[in-house]
Amino acid sequence: MVDRGVAKRAVKGTKAQDGRTTTARGTAKRSRVQPLEAVADDGARITEAGGLVLRCERLAHGADLPLPAYQTEGAAGLDLLAAVKTGKGVKLRPGERALIPTGLRLEIPQGHEGQVRPRSGLAVKHGLTVLNAPGTIDSDYRGEVMVLLVNLGEKKVSIRRGERIAQLVVAPVTRARLQEADGLGITLRGKGGFGSTGKAKPKA
Repeated sequence: MVDRGVAKRAVKGTKAQDGRTTTARGTAKRSRVQPLEAVADDGARITEAGGLVLRCERLAHGADLPLPAYQTEGAAGLDLLAAVKTGKGVKLRPGERALIPTGLRLEIPQGHEGQVRPRSGLAVKHGLTVLNAPGTIDSDYRGEVMVLLVNLGEKKVSIRRGERIAQLVVAPVTRARLQEADGLGITLRGKGGFGSTGKAKPKA
């Protein structure tokens, strides 16, 4: 989280070389540069609007495609687009899987991960989903973002260029430090695993 006071103080007036006082907000508006940024405790950059700064690079085969975008104000994920060849696309028969390029390289902020998740519409209509969901993009990965799609439906599915194929959710990560022990804390559940809680009893 970023202290709102940090962002507010960053907007206050600063003196230019000619002695005039100007605000970072006003300068950004006049010169159309990137939004004002602040820095969080974990080093991630935060925009004036409160979102993380996600640096990206468009590769040659995705240069003409729009950048991933949130489709609604409350959307959690950015929609990733298929950067497959125009006209040809990719066809997946039932049970087939394929790595679909996005034409993007990302710089996930340190302390975060990118989660590649299925799109619910493709799943319910065509049985198309992300096989390793959620796929993880580590903060030190600099290769192209690829989406592993699988067709679990009953009909062949065609994936066209520019089609929204998955969602990218950027989330904070907590790294753990293992500590070996002779025993673990006792709980009521104990070793109960898959199916150990049973099913809800049907109403009479």
